[in-house]
Amino acid sequence: MREIGQLQGKYFEEMTVGDVAESPNRTITESDIMLFANLSGDHNPVHTNAEFAKTTIYGEQVARGLLGLSIASGLAWRTGLLEGTAEAITGMDWKFRYPICIGDTIRLRAEVRKKKEMPRLNGGFVTLTATVLNQRDETVQKGTWTLLIRSRLEEGEQ
Repeated sequence: MREIGQLQGKYFEEMTVGDVAESPNRTITESDIMLFANLSGDHNPVHTNAEFAKTTIYGEQVARGLLGLSIASGLAWRTGLLEGTAEAITGMDWKFRYPICIGDTIRLRAEVRKKKEMPRLNGGFVTLTATVLNQRDETVQKGTWTLLIRSRLEEGEQ
């Protein structure tokens, strides 16, 4: 665990509208899908049964959209933009555009779109445009996230 002085994420004051960060890649496995089914309790056969999934519009097993979103949140951390400075996600608008299949390799691109200082919260709200791209650079999920980001200055400091 890192000490506060060793945080790698950007503080509210360091973020600029237009900043872009991209995560490393992550390949989706059947194990990811099955573990998420057990965690969520959602055992829809389009996700968990290869034979059934062949009969659907997808023709193969696909990951739950919420699994993609969950992995995207972890990838956001790995961009280096938020590590240790993100206090909370306070809002989200999200679209599921295309399926994520077993073997797809996804990454997250995040762009700072808006900032609102909140001194009483020792930081501010930052709105990110978040885009999940697959190995073909197709946008599979996208939307906006609003996060509370920590300020470098403690309350009362100038």
